[in-house]
Amino acid sequence: MSRPVGGPDDRQSASPSDADVDRAMRVRSRRDFLALGGGALAALAGWKWLESRSRIGDVPFPLRRTLELNERLAARYFNDDRQAPTFARALAREPRVNGTEGLSDDFDPREWRLLATSARARRTITLQEIRALPRFEMTTDLKCIEGWSVVVHWAGARLRDFAAAYGLGTRDGSVPDIGRRPRDVLKYVSLATPDGAYYVGLDVASAMHPQTLLCYEMNGAPLTLPHGAPLRLVTTVKYGIKSIKRVGAIAFTDARPRDYWAEHGYDWYAGL
Repeated sequence: MSRPVGGPDDRQSASPSDADVDRAMRVRSRRDFLALGGGALAALAGWKWLESRSRIGDVPFPLRRTLELNERLAARYFNDDRQAPTFARALAREPRVNGTEGLSDDFDPREWRLLATSARARRTITLQEIRALPRFEMTTDLKCIEGWSVVVHWAGARLRDFAAAYGLGTRDGSVPDIGRRPRDVLKYVSLATPDGAYYVGLDVASAMHPQTLLCYEMNGAPLTLPHGAPLRLVTTVKYGIKSIKRVGAIAFTDARPRDYWAEHGYDWYAGL
């Protein structure tokens, strides 16, 4: 009598043996090893190629081009109406003293003057003159590129008011108006410490943003030397690396300025 097809004996005979499973696993392991090894070699070759490319500001040019693409996209959507949130003044705290580049020990604040230059202007300006400009206060979040942030209350003169008062930022000495006369406005602003050891560059739209200040007070008191006295920049549209302490020189220019951290591999734009 013939047994039915598909009975228990057939199922048992169709099951792979331990030896078959062993062989299949060895084949798969070899394939996986070759695939992983090939991927690792390809990644290493790509990294070697990247490292061999010419460098722009300490960054291989393919990565710098990516940063520049990000900058163009961010600049396209930037406008004055996009402002950082403000907080209750009671939440303000003293930020860390982060970075000492440009804060030389032999600095005498009594001798400080601000050198400001533009297409048709060159002025030496005192702190008293800056204090005479319209006072602006804000309690905002200072964000460090290292990942921490702190709420701080700032007081000073907006950079846009400073430029308007001293005929800076335009080719003919008029008040900068990016919205109505963009072609007359110089493209960049360069800021440096008195000793020139620390320097940043800003696009003019960020520099003229209503929350970009030349700050002389922090949390209700004059700036201390470690925090950039007598005058520092504070901007809410950039990471803290752009908020240069102890500003000694400001220049409005069409040439893209040098930037300390961009030359060390960071993003020049550094926008939030």
